[in-house]
Amino acid sequence: MIELIGVTKSYAKGSVKAVDDVTLTVKPGEIFGFLGPNGAGKTTTIKMIVGLLQPDSGSVKVANIDVLRDPLTAKRQIGFVPDQPQVYDRLTGAEYLNFLADVYQVPERRRGKRIEHLLEIFGIKEAIGDLVQSYSHGMKQKLVLTGALLHNPPVWIMDEPMVGLDPRSSFLLKDLMGEHCCHGNTVFFSTHILEVAERLCDRVAIINKGRIIACGTLDEINKHHEKETLEKIFLELTQ
Repeated sequence: MIELIGVTKSYAKGSVKAVDDVTLTVKPGEIFGFLGPNGAGKTTTIKMIVGLLQPDSGSVKVANIDVLRDPLTAKRQIGFVPDQPQVYDRLTGAEYLNFLADVYQVPERRRGKRIEHLLEIFGIKEAIGDLVQSYSHGMKQKLVLTGALLHNPPVWIMDEPMVGLDPRSSFLLKDLMGEHCCHGNTVFFSTHILEVAERLCDRVAIINKGRIIACGTLDEINKHHEKETLEKIFLELTQ
């Protein structure tokens, strides 16, 4: 569902490699955790997958669609949650969601049921008629999640999606991830909460200084490092 081959991205006229020759495959039906310390290259990698940044070299495919050659078709396959809930403050929650539904060409009848279902899950149904500028950070995060998932895309790509969520919403989001992948879809998400990755993910990759330094199931990674927990493995590899 997601394939990166030799992806590289530099800044400062090539003097700083944010992502360095990353090759990665995420399979259908898989919850994939993307881990790394601050500044390791996680967000830059995610922005290239969703088409917000162009790599200097390499290729990116989502659902077998080349993101560079056919970006609009690729983006229709993606539900993207950025690391910060950037929304239009002067719209109401309902206006924002209907705007996204129009962008993704979700039919009126289908969008209503989908939006209502997600609002019920995330507990912001009562605030949907209010201006977004009145929302707390957590409410904005829930609104962004609703907007990202309302067109029911096969590939979910999320950058720290649980930051700002209350425990109930975080629990329900994890349930949604599992249910989504049970239907042969894919979830790719970054997180600093290693316990969540350990419990939830089928496989993980650890990126540090722009390079993938470990990738596989927890058992596969543990065989090479002989540590008891993902946290200990992570600290050993990124110290």
